[in-house]
Formats: sequence, C-alpha cells, structure tokens
Amino acid sequence: MSEYRIEKDSMGEVKVPVNAYYKAQTQRAADNFPISGITFNRDFIKALGYIKKAAALVNADLGLLDEKVGLYIGRASDEVIGGTFDAQFPIDIFQTGSGTSTNMNANEVIATRANELAAADGEKELKIHPNDHVNFGQSSNDVIPTAIRIAAILAVDEKLIPALKKLKKSFDDKGSEYADVVKTGRTHLMDAMPVTIQQEFGGYARQLSLGVDRLDSSRIRMSELPQGGTAVGTGINTHPEFGKRFAMIISELTGEKFREAADHFEAQSTVDAPVEMSGQLKTIATGLLKIANDLRWMNSGPNSGIGEIQLAALQPGSSIMPGKVNPVIEESVAMVAAHVIGNDAAITIGGLSGNFELNVMLPMVAHNLLESVNLLSNACNNFAERSVSKIVVRKDVILDKLEKNPILVTALNPVIGYDLAAKIAKKAYAENRSLIDVALEMTDLGEEELRKALNPIKMTYGGFTD
Repeated sequence: MSEYRIEKDSMGEVKVPVNAYYKAQTQRAADNFPISGITFNRDFIKALGYIKKAAALVNADLGLLDEKVGLYIGRASDEVIGGTFDAQFPIDIFQTGSGTSTNMNANEVIATRANELAAADGEKELKIHPNDHVNFGQSSNDVIPTAIRIAAILAVDEKLIPALKKLKKSFDDKGSEYADVVKTGRTHLMDAMPVTIQQEFGGYARQLSLGVDRLDSSRIRMSELPQGGTAVGTGINTHPEFGKRFAMIISELTGEKFREAADHFEAQSTVDAPVEMSGQLKTIATGLLKIANDLRWMNSGPNSGIGEIQLAALQPGSSIMPGKVNPVIEESVAMVAAHVIGNDAAITIGGLSGNFELNVMLPMVAHNLLESVNLLSNACNNFAERSVSKIVVRKDVILDKLEKNPILVTALNPVIGYDLAAKIAKKAYAENRSLIDVALEMTDLGEEELRKALNPIKMTYGGFTD
C-alpha cells in the first residue's frame, strides 16, 4: 500500500488506500481474511444498495432520520445499485460468519459517497455516519440474510428463469422440426419400444418447465424478509413499523413482491429458505446433467456409437487425433451441474450451522447460492444457442437401427402371446433378420397384418396397435 491515509475506529488506527471509499472496519476485514480472493458478486452488492436505500427512505419517512441525510444516502445507494462501487468491496467471502464486515463495507462506502455528494451540493454541515445513519435501525444480522433473499430472487427472475425458458423452447422447436422421426427407445441402455424425437425432446422440455415451477415455489418462502429484526429478532433500536414499510419500499424499488418475515426469529436464525432454493437449483442441475448425458450418448460415435444425432462441431477435440470432435457444450453443462450439486452440499452444511439466534455461514451461503444461479443461467443459454438449436438428426442411422430392433415384437403380445413373441425376437436378433420375416415363418399372420401391427409410428401412440 504505497499511498494511504489513516482511518480510526473503536480499535484504533488503520492504514487505508488513499482513494478508497471504505474505511477502517472494511480494511481490517480485508487484512484479516486473505483466504480465497473471492469477493461478493454484482447481485449481492446490488441487493445491499437496495437495502440501504430502502432503510433510509423508511427511516426518513418515520421522522427518525433527517430528510437530507436520507436523500444523500439514497443517492449514494443508487450508485451502489448501479455498480459504480463494486471495486470498493474487497472483503473475501470467507470472513466473519454473520457478514458484519461486508455490511460495514457497504455502510462505509455509502457514507463516504453521501458526504461527497452533500459537499458538492454545498451541504458541508451534513456529516453522514456509517453506523449512526447508513446503518440506522439495522443490524448485520438482518441485513445480510435479507440481501441473500433479495439478490437470489432478482437473479433467478432476471437470469435463470429466462434461460430455462429459452432452453425449453430450443427443445420444443427441435422436437417439432423432427416430429415425424421415430427412433428406438431405450431402457437400461438397451433397446426398448420406439419413441419419436418430439416425445423424447418434449420430456426434456418438461423437465425445464418443472424447474421454473420449482423456483416459483421456493420463491414464496424466499420473499419473506428478515429486515426489521435487528440484532436477534426482537427489533431493538428500530421502529415497530420498519419491517413492514421496508418490505413495501423494497418491492417498489425492485419490482418484486416482498413481505416482512412472519417470524423474525425464524428468518434470522435460519437459512432454511435459501437451503430450499438451493435444493431446487440442485434438482435443475440434476435434470440438466441427465439431458446432457442423453445427448452425448445419442451423438456417440459417429460410427462406432449410437450416432442418432449430430451435435455441432465447435472445436477440435484432440491434440493428437486429427479430425476428432467432442460434445464440448454437453460436457461443460455436466461440470456446471456437478459444481451446483457441490454448492448445494456446502449450503446444506451452512444451514446446519445456525446457533440460537443467528446462522454463522451467511457469506458462504450467499456466494454459493448466487454462483449456482449464475452458472445455471449461463449454461442453459449456452446449451440452447450452441448445441440444442444446432442438432441434426441422422434419420438414416435411426431408421436402420429401428428396423433391427427386436423389441418391436412387443406389439404382437396381444395377438400371439408373450412367449411366442419372445421366441420371434430372439430368432430375429440371432439371425440378424427382420421381425416380419421371422414372424411370417412362426405365426399364421399375413404380411399385411404384420406390417400394420409392427408399424413403429403407431407404437408411439400408446394403447393397442390394431
């Protein structure tokens, strides 16, 4: 730190970078936690800005904060919301478990900027204090849990849900494009009754739709805000109406529907709602991994695997094997899914780590939850744009495999019985012959009747094939 100034707090003097908007408490935390280099992301910092602005507006309206002070806190908070001061949040994620350091980081930055704005307007007599004004009626113990919920809901609504809908549409569109293509279905990775490309891709689309539904459901609990409980949930040092009014103002500022927590002791002492949302993210990740792996199997080969579809060739696949192309987008989706599942495990442990009136793994929970939302959002968009929308179905390969599928004989069960059908399937497979040829030899059915019964497209409708 070649150029610095001296700042003081209750513990003494601290050297702070000369141009920093933060002060002593932020610098102490930055010095104390040289752990990962990972800091809070844009979503979380934006949520802190919303909280500080809403608190200032409510307290000014209640007559507990000077109107001019509230005005300048609001203006400075707007700049935090907009991202102007993201570089002024240097504290590592792995810090004090309450997130007190980051709350004070926001208080100090906003106070410094508010004083700067006031001075520029000639209001030099105003002295806006990080604790007495920016943090008025608040505690880190309700600010940080509230920021987790606001940040997650905004990120889900602005990023993840649109990305899931985009990927769903890609599967729906691709299914419609190849609606007439019948392929061999598979159970246990073995040949089964036929399905259409549209049916298979429609199943993937439904998984993604259910992901949106799951997020909507978890959002009901996430929208309850702890703000107003202050230190331990009792609401000490804040107005009794603060929590309700704060939720109303936050709803107006963000365009989302928030409400005061039904029970501040529950909302502050637990992270059950974030744990629930993380569980839904894990479920979405699990579904994406299944989808990605299905496409990898269908694309496998191209000559020695299943080879039913052709994924876009995006980059060379080997440094030693010329011409090799790999399903790189699907592999990236699979790794994102694994990472999100790991994040959920850590969040679960975080949820277990509340003691009495406070959880003490809030920064990690916040980081992992928001990282999962962003990773899934980016992965879904990329999956849709660079892979699913460019899939080419290899109709000739599908038809060849379908005609040799001995399991199609299942359609004859109601006519000739399971045992005889099994004998026909085994003989056709052993002799590499068509089912119709073998069935003509082993039953009294005519060719026209057999072709009608063994028509693959009819088998995809369900019910009986006659």
